[in-house]
Formats: sequence, structure tokens, C-alpha cells
Amino acid sequence: MPIQIRRRGLRAALLAGAAVAIVAGPACADEAADATALDEVVVTAQKRATNVQDTPIAISAIGDKALEARHVQSIEDLGDGALPSLRVAPFFVRKSALTIGMRGIGALGDANQPARDQAVGVYIDGVYMGRAQGLGSALYDVERIEVLKGPQGTLFGRNTEGGAISIVTKAPTGVFGMNTTVGVGNFGAYTASTHINLPEFHDVAVKIDGLVSKRDGTIKNPSTSGEEDFNSFDKRGTSLTARWRPSDAFSATYAFDNSYDGSTPYYVQLESAGSLPLAPATPLQPDRVKEASIGVPLQLSEGFTFGHRLNLDWRLSDNLQFKSISSYRKLKQTQYDNGALMLSVFAPNGPFARYSLAKVWQDQYSQEFQLIGHTSQLEYVAGAFYYEESVNDNAQTPNTMRWNGDGTGYTTLPLDLRSVPLDRKSNVKTTSYGVFGQGTWTPEILDDALHLTLGGRLTHDAKQGSLDTVNGKLPSYVDPNGNVITGVIPLDESWSHFDPLVVLAYDVTQDVALYGRWSTGYKAGGANSRSLTYRAFDPEVVHMFEVGAKMEFWDRRARLNLAAYSGEIKDAQVDFSVLIPGNNRGTLETTNAATGKTKGFEADFALAPVDGLTLTGSYAYTDVKLSEAFNPFTGANSIIYPLYTPKNAASVAVDYERPFMAATLRAHLDANYADEQITSTTDPTPSDSSFIVNGRLALTDIPLNNGTAMQVALWSRNLTNESYAFLRNYSSALGTFLIYNEPRTYGVEVNVKF
Repeated sequence: MPIQIRRRGLRAALLAGAAVAIVAGPACADEAADATALDEVVVTAQKRATNVQDTPIAISAIGDKALEARHVQSIEDLGDGALPSLRVAPFFVRKSALTIGMRGIGALGDANQPARDQAVGVYIDGVYMGRAQGLGSALYDVERIEVLKGPQGTLFGRNTEGGAISIVTKAPTGVFGMNTTVGVGNFGAYTASTHINLPEFHDVAVKIDGLVSKRDGTIKNPSTSGEEDFNSFDKRGTSLTARWRPSDAFSATYAFDNSYDGSTPYYVQLESAGSLPLAPATPLQPDRVKEASIGVPLQLSEGFTFGHRLNLDWRLSDNLQFKSISSYRKLKQTQYDNGALMLSVFAPNGPFARYSLAKVWQDQYSQEFQLIGHTSQLEYVAGAFYYEESVNDNAQTPNTMRWNGDGTGYTTLPLDLRSVPLDRKSNVKTTSYGVFGQGTWTPEILDDALHLTLGGRLTHDAKQGSLDTVNGKLPSYVDPNGNVITGVIPLDESWSHFDPLVVLAYDVTQDVALYGRWSTGYKAGGANSRSLTYRAFDPEVVHMFEVGAKMEFWDRRARLNLAAYSGEIKDAQVDFSVLIPGNNRGTLETTNAATGKTKGFEADFALAPVDGLTLTGSYAYTDVKLSEAFNPFTGANSIIYPLYTPKNAASVAVDYERPFMAATLRAHLDANYADEQITSTTDPTPSDSSFIVNGRLALTDIPLNNGTAMQVALWSRNLTNESYAFLRNYSSALGTFLIYNEPRTYGVEVNVKF
């Protein structure tokens, strides 16, 4: 029979040489009658299956039922604050490119740079996603999302100084079944998804997933030529997973996915005017609007991704396991952004409405080997990782409209992109490889209650490429000998980094554990393709100490996890920007210009007071201080502000279910709050605070014929239609501009499964 994971239960099972199965529910048979006990939460943050209460790290996991209840279709939907320590924001000109931060670390103002990386790593079934582009794509049949907080440099490697997000999809069952959902919603939304498991044949189990999710824009584009509206999306894709398991000791899983992600940008509104003149046709818009002032050319920004994955899992003996994760992925992303038309300066009969056009092509290959084992007192994992990535990008910024003489009217300019010069063009190849190891020693003292973990990872990164075009022509730069060169600016840099880990944990009782953790992580160095110099910058590094407590009580009806941390940020990568006179674009420089400190406190609780009722909640306090930094454009020090980091954030949820005739009634309500936050590293203008409520009411397990069950659900995101600016910036020339959150969305879904 399967062994259920409880505190110290995993170690005992491993020492006994037993096969471990992940089972949620009571710990043993005599607890089975206690229907109010909380489900166990199993994660793979340590590269092996563990109970989250046994894992000495601040970690949150959202299972498939919670994702369904919150109507989460992509990582972008977690931007409502469901996990207070995790901050997710779209790059507003390209919605599918996400900037992700954790504990005040990692969020970028520009998530599109080919030769730079994010500081929170995203993994899907063990495969690292190298680019911010495409992270907003729809998710396939997810089993759970694990959010690991704080540096994860040892087991997860580069670009995890803020933390890591590990997405685990559902594996083939080998038993014939289908799970299909269709739905409709406001703003012309419709969705359909299906997940089909085929019967196992000759030890091979196959699963097929398909989805379509489409919604019209939430702000009307009053163009007379049938252009797209603002803030729409069109997501669709398929995946196939095949698992061959010829014996209990070996399995091979191959997966292929192919997806399309189309979207239009957010609409930028002008809240107050600056020193430059505005046209009468572009009045100030301090409140969220339903229609833009001017109709402009606008088409979908489109993303195309596909990937192959091969996972090998071989149990070499009762106490030793080998894993291999191989992957190849390819991405193409276009950008068509005319959302900032309100920032257009008026000149009689002058052009305006800058169309920000960009393309990114990327392919990546990764290979990871893991050796996982144990002895009587030691659990360990060792491995090696290789990653190779090639990225190309370019950009154009033509104007699309022309004012009349007094700014009360306008016409659309003809647009032939073949005649529009490229503003910039760059390419980069990244190669990264590393070796890692981590071991947990449990000495035969104190009833096996003390655990010491030591780990480390050595990584080498190299980036070679060039900035080929700047402002429509070959760039000029100064070589190391002081010569002025006209030609492509080369990039050829490499860095090596070691990330150690020390954890001391103590099981006070079977249901209470304490731990202290010191770890490091880093974000790789690179270069900024929006700069004039393409000057390389070095890695950004974080050292963090964390203490925590994980507790269950009241016969497993209550769970409380606490963590406090203090971290030091070194060589922070800071963006400085300036407008180029006479040009339709700005430029950025990224330098290792600042240091800083981050500290905070996190709490997660769950409570099941009565049968069918579950209360959950999370709170995060984050305080980040960054030093002043030298601004290369002004020649003076600038104050640097942490991005997308509210000081206080919280989320609470209520879930209730009870039998209803022959079916089950399930109700969900969650509320999510966050303080105001800064959205530009050098501009202290804050966004608004936010309070978002989501809800879902479902009648499930409605019996049909031949074992088929149906579910009917009503859902709503932003149930109270809260209006707040999630981005606000100020310019003395342009004024204060902002982007509002999405209005209330709602819909109905019908699910059939057998």
C-alpha cells in the first residue's frame, strides 16, 4: 500500500526501501474519520517529494482546485496578489512578457532584453524558461504551482536570487478518461479546454491537452478601420505527453507542446499634464475609461512557442535514483504597441502616435542530470546542468497619425514597414553550465530531530553577441585602445559564481519544526540592447538569512507557517533612461550601480474549523532599501527605488463545500490587498493600493450516465469592479501617466468528465 508522507515519514520510508506515493489526506487509518483535517501539501522543492511542513524553506503551493477557484489561466493572473510575496506585472507594451519579483528582488522595468535575465526563475516540469516573453501564455492541465521564496542558487541555479516558480503539470494516468470545459464570459470571452487520457498500451500511457481562451478588449479603440481594441487576448495550444514505464524501476516521459499567444497592449492614460503642449483631442483622463480618445492602428502582438521535453527516471537501487531532464524550446514574439498614444506631443500638422514594433526570436536547449539518494543518516542530491540560448531582436518606432492644424482632428498615416528603418537590432548567445550538490545529515541524537543541510553550486556563464543597429544605423563606440570604431558593438563576457547553502532544522515535536537558513543567489550579467554603448554589466548577487517555523495543531485542523528574513543585495543592476532628442525612442543604460538590503516577514495559515469549511490566508511585509547610484546621463547620483514591492500585502480566502442533492455545492471567495508600489527605478511616483475580490460558485459531481459527471460554475475576477492604477510614472515634460487594472470580468463554465 502507498506510504503517506508525514513528518519524518519520508525518511523512514526511504530507509525501509519502500516506494513512496504522494497521497493527500489523513496520515493514518485512525484519522480517516476526521474529515476536517487539512490535506497534506507535497512539493518537490528539494528535487524529491516532501511534505511542505518538512521542507525548511518558505514555500507556497497552489493546487489545481485552488487555481480553478481563482480562475487562474496563466502566471499573469497571479498578479492579483494571491501570493503576497510574489509580485507579477505585465510589461505593458507586450502583455505576454512578465516581470516577476519576490521579496523585493528581481522585478525589471523592461522585461524584453535579449542579453539580460530575470531574478526569479520559472520552471515547467523541471525545464527552465529562459525568456520573459511567453510567460503569460495559457497554462496546460496544472497539478500545482510551487513558489519558493528567497535565493535558490544551489538546487535551481542562476537567475533565482529572488526565488523560483516551479509549475508541475498532470502526468498521464494510463486509464481512459476525458475532462472537458467550455465557458463564456463578458467582453466577448469564450474558453474551451480538454484533457484526454488514453488507455495504457504496451506500458505506454498517453495524455493529450488542448485549449482555447479568447477575450475582446476592455477599452474600445474608436478606429473607423476595424482595428483591435486595447487589452484583448487570444491564447490557444496543444500538448502531448507519453510515458513509457516498462518496470517499476524505470520510466521515460516525452512531452511536446505548441502554443499561440496573441494580445493587445494596455491603454496608457494621462492623469496630469507636463510642460509639453497637448492637443485638444487628447484631454486628461484621471479615471479609468471605457474608450480611448483617439482611434489608432492596432493589431495583436503574437507569440509562437513550441518545445520538446524528455524526462528519464531510473531507480538504480532501493536508495539511489537517477534523473535526466532534456529540453529544446523555440519562441517567436512580435510586438505591436500603440497604447501610449496619449503621451503624444502636439505640433500643428505634426506626426504622433508612436507605434512600438519589436520582434524577438529565441531557441534554447537545456540538459540536467540528478543523482538522488540516501544512507542511514544522509539524504543527498548531486547533479550537473547545461543551458544554451540564442536570441535575436529588433525594433521600429514609426508614427501612425498626423494632427490637423489646431489639434482637434487627425488622419491616419500610410504605413509601409519595409521603408521604416530599424531603431535597433541585436543578437546574443548564452552558454551556462554548473554542478551542484546538497546533503541533509540527521545524526543519531535527539531522536532524529536535528537536521543539518549543506549545499553548493558552481556556475559559469558566457554571453557572446553584438549590438548591430542603433537609431537606424551602425553604432559607434570606443575600443579598449581609445579608438572610435563605427560598426557593430561586440559583447564577449563570462562570469563564474559559487552559491553556498547552510540550513539547520529542528523538529520540536512531530507537528512543530524550526529552521535557520543562509543562502545566496545571483542574476547573470549581460548587456542592454536599448543602450547606445552595449556596455556589459556584471551579475547581481543576494545573500539572505532566514528563520522560520512550521506548525500544525488542533488535530491537523490548523496550520501556521512563519518566516522572517534579512538579505543583502550587491552590485544591483539598475536601469537609467533618457529620451533621445529628435528621435522617436529613448535609450537605457544598465549598470551595477547600487547596493541594498531587504528584510521582511511572511505568514501563511490554513484552518478547517468544521467539515467542509476551509479558511486560508497569507501576509507579507517587505522593506527594501537601495543606495544612491551614479546616473551616467546626468553625471550625478540618483535615488534608486525598488520596483513592484508593496510594503504590506495580504490575501485571504474562504472555501466551503457541502452535499447538495446528488451533487456537491462548492463556494469560493478570496480578497487580496497590496500597498502602493513604485514602478520606475528613478521615479518615486507610486501606484495605487489595491483590493481585489474574486469569487466562484459551482455545482459539481452532478451524475450523468455511465460514470460521467458534470460541473456548472459561475466565476468572477475583480468582483467589486475595483479601479486602481497598477503603474504610474511622472515626467516633467509629459506629465503623470498611468495604467489601470482590468475591470470586473465574469462568466459561466460547464465541465464534463469521465
